Amino acid sequence: MNRQNGAERPYDVILFGATGFVGTLTAAYLAEHAPDGFRWAAAGRSRAKLEKLRENLTAIDPRCAELPLLTADAGDPATLRELAESAHVVASTVGPYVWYGEGLVAACAEAGTDYADLTGEAEFVDRMFLEHDTRARETGARIVHACGFDSVPHDLGVYFTVKQLPEDVPLTVDGYVRSNAVFSGGTFASALTAIGRGPQMIRAAKERRLHEPRLVGRRARAPQGSPHFSPATGTWALPLPTLDPRVVERSARALERYGPDFRYRHFASVKHLPVALGGTAALGVLTAAAQIPAVRGWLMDRYEPGTGPGKERRDRSWFTVRFVGEGGGRRVFTEVSGGDPGYDETAKMLAEAAVCLALDDLPKTSGQVTTAVAMGDALLERLTTAGLGFRVAAVL
Repeated sequence: MNRQNGAERPYDVILFGATGFVGTLTAAYLAEHAPDGFRWAAAGRSRAKLEKLRENLTAIDPRCAELPLLTADAGDPATLRELAESAHVVASTVGPYVWYGEGLVAACAEAGTDYADLTGEAEFVDRMFLEHDTRARETGARIVHACGFDSVPHDLGVYFTVKQLPEDVPLTVDGYVRSNAVFSGGTFASALTAIGRGPQMIRAAKERRLHEPRLVGRRARAPQGSPHFSPATGTWALPLPTLDPRVVERSARALERYGPDFRYRHFASVKHLPVALGGTAALGVLTAAAQIPAVRGWLMDRYEPGTGPGKERRDRSWFTVRFVGEGGGRRVFTEVSGGDPGYDETAKMLAEAAVCLALDDLPKTSGQVTTAVAMGDALLERLTTAGLGFRVAAVL
């Protein structure tokens, strides 16, 4: 049903949530970098905001004066169905996804339309697998979550690292994340929502495990590591309870290149022990506070969704993810790096993923799939060309 197998639709990509903070950045990236002849449209709830967005995009590329604008609401199934039936790919920045995301996933699964988003919400991803993976497989839709900093640098970083290691042997990879970036109101709301829904997240994960097919003859794991000092990076390593290791594990389950026995661990990399201890304590306090609805609501009000760091602050932001991979007597050190991770680079990742799904010659997949499984080498090449760093630092 997507462009690769021939069904013609008016748009290659529709960007839903185009007037939000990350949506605006993603739209600007598409205006500047979309290939000639690429047919895309901006969608959101407010026609007035969409028209203002188009005016701003026209300053980037005069051709955007003719950019199609589509009004749709996350709570209106009819408008979501219209979006899904009009495009080969719909990319969504509308979160928290556990509140606002399912309608669009359902519409895309039904219409055979590829879907990409920026979620880092494990409960949402598991629920979408349970509710819509089967229908997406039937229609040919690829449902690709976590196409931003959650979890592209980690998923494709491990994919890139595995390619430097021997085949058909047990492999281990550890990832160490560093960044100086700050977050937006939308990111904070999504994080608090996820933290505050611990019991629901656990139930969804358990239910998913009951329905996922079991691996036969292979093993892929992503256990939570323990805090430790890492001689490989010269930093303190703190386990990161994010969606990223789950995404990596699912890529490893789907791709035999990860070997017969694969293990991934995911850490925050902190130079100084007092900072590591303080960060751990702060996360504990935030997690406890998020369990109280009134406190969670008060915290969300401190950072209004749709707002975020200005350009000057984003220009000073950076990230690195360092990977240590071992297997078959070989040890490799790789690194993924870029600028502001949560916004500028995330907009780039989502836009390039959407264009990749719409235009590139990709593996034949459907259902809920990861970026490595759905796009692999093609997205890796696109992001490298777009300025993200994927490099081998050392081989031992």
